[in-house]
Amino acid sequence: MKRIIVNIMITTGLVFILTGLIIIRRDDINTLINKYLSPNRNVELTEKNEYYRDYDFKYVQNTDDFNPSSFQDLLNIYYTVINSGSEMFTFYCDNEYTECGQDISTIANDKGLLSDINNFVHPYNAYSNIETEYDSLGKVTIKLTRNYKSDEIKKINEKVDELYKELATSDNVRDNIKNIHDYIINNSKYDSNRSDNGIEDYRSDIAYGPLFEGYAICGGYTDLMQLFLEKMNLKSYRVSSESHIWNAVEIDNKWYHIDLTWDDPVVDDGKDYLKHDYFLVTTKELVEKEKTQHIFNQKRFIEVKEANS
Repeated sequence: MKRIIVNIMITTGLVFILTGLIIIRRDDINTLINKYLSPNRNVELTEKNEYYRDYDFKYVQNTDDFNPSSFQDLLNIYYTVINSGSEMFTFYCDNEYTECGQDISTIANDKGLLSDINNFVHPYNAYSNIETEYDSLGKVTIKLTRNYKSDEIKKINEKVDELYKELATSDNVRDNIKNIHDYIINNSKYDSNRSDNGIEDYRSDIAYGPLFEGYAICGGYTDLMQLFLEKMNLKSYRVSSESHIWNAVEIDNKWYHIDLTWDDPVVDDGKDYLKHDYFLVTTKELVEKEKTQHIFNQKRFIEVKEANS
């Protein structure tokens, strides 16, 4: 009986010791699990649709390294996944990247940051909703819902192709962009009901609205112009402030802004106006014309930050 009691005490003591060791050395144990027991951590992004952009920007770049070891690595992975058109992708943090969980949380909860990354991709690959799942073993899963449905894309592409043949007939790139700029404004109105009253009668937030319904808010103007810039094989992206979005495009190695929303003003007399005040302007010209709605993050939209001359 005495021996049994001693054995029980020894066993209990060992359990407490092991439990304490597990708690104290939890990070080391997780590292071992990550290294030897978790699934293959060397993943590849095999799904890239036809709207994938094979070029980089100064803030984010495409990557084939999905075992991140820094915050910038994570930004590049998010951009690459969104840019690819994938609906879900899983990757793993590097074992030595101890801040990965914290950095993932920072990115996943920063809607402004994710929205800015979203601006660097083709409109058809841009998301309407993005979710990030992360566990203590360094497994990260990104899930996305896209802005455009397949039937909308088909219909929009057919119309854009048709209009492009009519509008882009000049050998001068600027003239072609101007023709497209003018066509969009002359054939659509700003959807004040949506922006001011939240009434969503039209798909005015995407290219479908101005193209088929004659109404747009800034997102619709910008997406439609972006599709034409893509047709012209021009490097471009969308630039956004806290409450507005517009286009930026590179022509002859220089970056310019195009804001169709502000060139299609809503005025008290109810008349339709076509302006060119915000057509292919530099950043310096942009901020001189309007100082509130065009405040953008210059650490992210670096190309246009530098377009000040």
